[in-house]
Order: sequence, then C-alpha cells, then structure tokens
Amino acid sequence: MSKRLISILLALSCGITLSAQEEAVFEGFSVDSVEVIEPEKPLINDYSLIGVNFGPTVSRMLFNPNVKQAWLYNPYYMSVTYTKYMKMFGFLPYFGFQIGLAYGHEGYKFVENPKTHYLHRIEGATEAKYDIVEVPFLLHGHVDGEHFKFMINAGPYLAYRLGITRIGNYVDEDLVNNFTDYDRRWDYGVYAGVGFALVFDPIELHFNVGGHAWSWGSIYAPNSNPGDFGKYYYRFAYPMDLNATVGVHLQLGKRSGKTSRDLKNEAYEIVYGHEKNNGNSR
Repeated sequence: MSKRLISILLALSCGITLSAQEEAVFEGFSVDSVEVIEPEKPLINDYSLIGVNFGPTVSRMLFNPNVKQAWLYNPYYMSVTYTKYMKMFGFLPYFGFQIGLAYGHEGYKFVENPKTHYLHRIEGATEAKYDIVEVPFLLHGHVDGEHFKFMINAGPYLAYRLGITRIGNYVDEDLVNNFTDYDRRWDYGVYAGVGFALVFDPIELHFNVGGHAWSWGSIYAPNSNPGDFGKYYYRFAYPMDLNATVGVHLQLGKRSGKTSRDLKNEAYEIVYGHEKNNGNSR
C-alpha cells in the first residue's frame, strides 16, 4: 500500500513540474498577441531616366477657310528625353517632368472635294512636308507596379521648321524646297500623350500610344497673300500631329528600395546618433 502511495505522489510531482515548465515557456504568450508583419511595398525613389524614342507620325492642319484634306503619313520621328521623377509633398511618388530634343515632321495633303471637284493648292502645291526640330517641356505623371508603369505627359513645346518639300504639278521650281517671305519658321504649341512602360531594372521600354501635338504657330503669316479668300475669310493654317513611339530608357539611379545615400544616412545615424544633414555643411 505504501509503495503504491509513493508511486502516485511521484507521478503527481512530475506532472506539476512539467506543467510549471510549460507555463514558464508560454508565459505572456497568446494568439492575440501575435503581430503579423506584412512586407512593405517598395517606394518609388526620385530617380532619373534618359532615353531614345522612335516612331511614325501622321499630320494634317487646321485651315481657315476649311479645305478637303487627308492625313499625311511620315515614318520618321525620333527624340532624346530626360525624365526626372519627384514626390509631391514629399510622399506622393506619381509626378515628375520631362525635357527633350525631337526631330519630326508637319505637313498637309489636299484631296479633291467630291462635291465641288475643287482641289486646293498653296504655292501650287497639293502636298507639303516640313522638317522640324522640337524642344518639349512636359509635366509627367506615372503610376508604377513592379514591372509595369502607366504614364501621361502634357506641356508646351517650342519648334523650328528646318526645311520644306512642296509637291504638285504647279509648284515653281524655286519654291520646291524654299520658304517664302511670309512663311513662318518658328513654331510653338502644346503636347499631350499617354502610354505605358515595361520595367526591367535598369532598363525600361516605353510605349507612347497616343501623342498629340497641337501647334499654335501658323505655317504662314495669318491672312498673308489672301487672294480671293481674303475677301471673306481670315486665313491661317495650324498643324496637328499624332505620333506613336517606342523608346528604350536607362535608369540613372535606383528605382526602388534604399539608395546608397539612404544607407550612408543610416550609418551616420548609428555612429553619431542623429541623421546627417546633407543640405548644410558642419
């Protein structure tokens, strides 16, 4: 009887000891106290891009008086651009600006009016192509994913008409590739476009699928050489262009994550106990 009692007491003693150890291990722990830490989404840095873009353009003009015309196709448009991304209010990584230098074309192509059979001409030409160089300054908006980006651009541009080619049976030979005294060579206007990009750091492929340039600079001095139209209309001609381009852009900094500057600031804070002030010398 005494042996059985001693065995029971030893068993109870072991059970109490194990229970105490478990409580010591899990003391202060509960399921409610577990904090699930989700990985932070990478923040887009204030980085820069430089790129080249190529694509076709279609052109026409806003004439007064209105004349029958078709879109004029030009296969060569190219540009070099610099893009800088910046955070609005220090934390909205959706904005930036873009400047560049572009070579393209403007022009017109008249067709016969099917009702009146009238075919318009300027200096004897039924078609003309202008070679132009442009300098755009655009506000840039973007929404980024890991490997995808949606983009929108809008802003003014300044341009200069380098040359002209007139086509038609009644063009004077001296005017085929020459401007007249009342032709205007400086151009300006507004540009807007939308597109998307495929991102493979540090390379980005940009697809501008809806670029529209609306010129505010008439190709000739308004109401110059009016002829019979001048009795009833105020003559002008403002170019309009649509383009679609594909571009290859190189990142000039780290797109997301901590930059070398951030790491230097963290190291400085660890050593000296406060963040380094990069704007002021000590």
